[in-house]
Amino acid sequence: MTGFVSLIGAGPGDPGLITAMGLDRLRRADVVVFDALANPRLLDEARPDARQIDVGKRGGDHKLTQDQTNQLLVDLAQEGLQVVRLKGGDPYLFGRGAEEAAFLAGHGVKCQVIPGITSGIAAPAYAGIPVTHRKVASTVTFVTGHEDPTKTDTAVDYQSLAGLISAGGTACFYMGIGQLPRIVSSLTQHALDPATPAAVVQWGTRAKQRSVRGSLESIEQLIQEQGISSPAIILVGQVAGLNEPGLDFFTSRPLFGRSVLVTRTRQQASALSRGLDELGAEVYEAPTIQVVPPRDWSEVDRQVKAIGGYDWLILTSANGAGALADRLEALGLDARHLSGVKVASVGQATTDELARRLSIRPDFVPRRTMGEALADELIAEQDVRGRKVLLLRADIARPALPKRLTEAGAEVTELTAYQTRIADGLADEVVTALREGRIDWVTFTSSSTADNFVKLLGDERTLLDRVQTASIGPVTSQTLRELGLEVTLEASPSSVQGLIDALAHHSGIGVISQG
Repeated sequence: MTGFVSLIGAGPGDPGLITAMGLDRLRRADVVVFDALANPRLLDEARPDARQIDVGKRGGDHKLTQDQTNQLLVDLAQEGLQVVRLKGGDPYLFGRGAEEAAFLAGHGVKCQVIPGITSGIAAPAYAGIPVTHRKVASTVTFVTGHEDPTKTDTAVDYQSLAGLISAGGTACFYMGIGQLPRIVSSLTQHALDPATPAAVVQWGTRAKQRSVRGSLESIEQLIQEQGISSPAIILVGQVAGLNEPGLDFFTSRPLFGRSVLVTRTRQQASALSRGLDELGAEVYEAPTIQVVPPRDWSEVDRQVKAIGGYDWLILTSANGAGALADRLEALGLDARHLSGVKVASVGQATTDELARRLSIRPDFVPRRTMGEALADELIAEQDVRGRKVLLLRADIARPALPKRLTEAGAEVTELTAYQTRIADGLADEVVTALREGRIDWVTFTSSSTADNFVKLLGDERTLLDRVQTASIGPVTSQTLRELGLEVTLEASPSSVQGLIDALAHHSGIGVISQG
């Protein structure tokens, strides 16, 4: 059976700008064939078992030629696979999407094109520049700036283009940084005023976005002074000179221009990364922990089946809540099996996971996100003497919680619902970014993330002397200090959202809650 190819525009860089249809196809694909300009974070949306094939061009180096890419798509589809061809921007605008679609059709492979947001619109918008404006610009022209520099003539009608700009239009040049002197001279030679506003936006819509504004006669010098290079969009026209309030929403966010390293497990990093990203940070992910099932589920399953004999079920992490949901499902049970048992939850993440997986609202949540706080508050507010308590948590969990409950007269059964292991290593891009001083903050959401990160750095642990550290709470802060690290800030409350808000506060701009 022949498969199917979805030719998807990934948008200009911000992973949130992919269309809903494109994201749905990406999540269901058997294989993803992607370009260099497609944000690699989108690949995290693919199924864990999906193949990922990089065919991108970087610095003139083609991993595959276009002909080889065309044939690869045909071969994959003929294996009966659902194929996603993920391209930066829009597949048809100054891309090779039409050629790929025609090649597939010529070989009997069905293909659907899913348009993407193009950088010529999105990058200026994220830099505070609308490409059209009712008062100053009623037309916009997209132009390729990527022409062969050895050519003596050009396919661009600069005379007509200069006339359109003079009459109130906007020109957006793609891939034109290397040709900027030629673009400027061609426009001014056709009577466009050298004082016409111009702007350049590099890495548009990404956290590392940079832009400069000037005029045709000054823009070359400005990009040299600022070190602006490809990939970038060049804009020429009156809109490049607009500076109206509210247009620059992107770079005014509290964490814009700052880079943050997240050390949570890969499964848990998304909420923290997403919150930081929404505040403008450039986010790196370096999972330091792997969460794996216990070697044997038999005792957990036995106690879950007999859970009606317990008075309290205590969960101290989202992983524990997820493990409970998984075991109920494996045993052919659901949330109704927990009827009659009171549930205590430590932290918002655990509470959210209970709601998401089991539609359960816990009976007790401590005011502070700590196991010790749960024990102290539960003892103070509930009668635990003689009560039977089932505690599902990690193999490396600290003993304070069950110890305090037992001392107060509770009968505690503690079971390992999941095991934690140190990650295999740190990604090269993370270590390189630390070495080059490109990371401002490192976040730690547990003692184990701190311990493991230091172990994974090994002889290069001194790289942490160059960064600021953000801790999720007192226990993690204590571990960091024991490891010889300074704690720049500590979240309050001790939660992912508290950590995000603390970083926003530290920026001097204030909290923007992601609610």
